Amino acid sequence: MRQYWWKILTIILLLYTFIAGLLVPLPHETAYVNSNLYESMRNFFFHVPMWFGQLGLITVSLVYSIKYLRKPDPVYDIYATEFARTGTVFGILGLITGAIWANYTWGAAWSNDPKQIGAAIALLIYVAYFVLRNSMPDIDKRSRVAAVYNIFAYFIYIPMILILPRLTESLHPGGKGSEGNPGMGGNSLDATLKLVFWPGVLGWTLLATWISTLRLRVRLLEEKKHTA
Repeated sequence: MRQYWWKILTIILLLYTFIAGLLVPLPHETAYVNSNLYESMRNFFFHVPMWFGQLGLITVSLVYSIKYLRKPDPVYDIYATEFARTGTVFGILGLITGAIWANYTWGAAWSNDPKQIGAAIALLIYVAYFVLRNSMPDIDKRSRVAAVYNIFAYFIYIPMILILPRLTESLHPGGKGSEGNPGMGGNSLDATLKLVFWPGVLGWTLLATWISTLRLRVRLLEEKKHTA
C-alpha cells in the first residue's frame, strides 16, 4: 500500500482540480467579467500545470542523460528517453490547450505570440531528439549522441519558453508590454485561484510521472526479454 500512496494522491488532486477548477469563483476585478472570455480563464488550471509537469519530466530526463555520460548504463538511457517522451506529449497537450484558450482570448488559436512560437520550436527540438535516436542503428552510439543532444536541447528549451518571451512584446502575462488576462500571472494571481492552481500543478506533475513509470516498466521488460 505504501508504494501506491502517491498514485492515490494523484487521483485526489486531479479530481479536486477538475471540480474546483470548474466551480471556483473567478476574480471579479477583470474587464472580462461580462464576456465569454471570463469563464475561459478556467483553462489556467489545466494549461499551465501541464507545462509545469512537462518541465519536471524533461529535467529528470536531463539528469539521466548526464548520469549516462558519466556511467554508460543502458537503464539510464531508457529513463532519459521515456521521461523525455512523456514530457513531449505533455508539451503538445499544453500547446493545444493554449491554442484553445488563445482562440477565445485573442480571437485566433495561433497569434504568432513569442511564447507560442518559442514553445513550438522547443517541442520540435525534442521531437528531433526522437528522430535522431531512431536514425542510429548502433545502440551505444545512439545512446551517447542522444544523451549529449538531450543536454543541449534542455538548455535551448529553457530560454525559448521562460526567458526570451519575457524580453519581447507578448500577449502572455509576464511578457514585455503584455496584454494577457488580468489576475493570471505571477504575483497578481488571486489567492482563491492559488488554492486550485498549485494542487493542479502537483497533480499534473504526478500524473506525468505515473505515465512515465508505466512506460518505463514496459521498456525494461522488453529489454529483459531481449537480453534473456
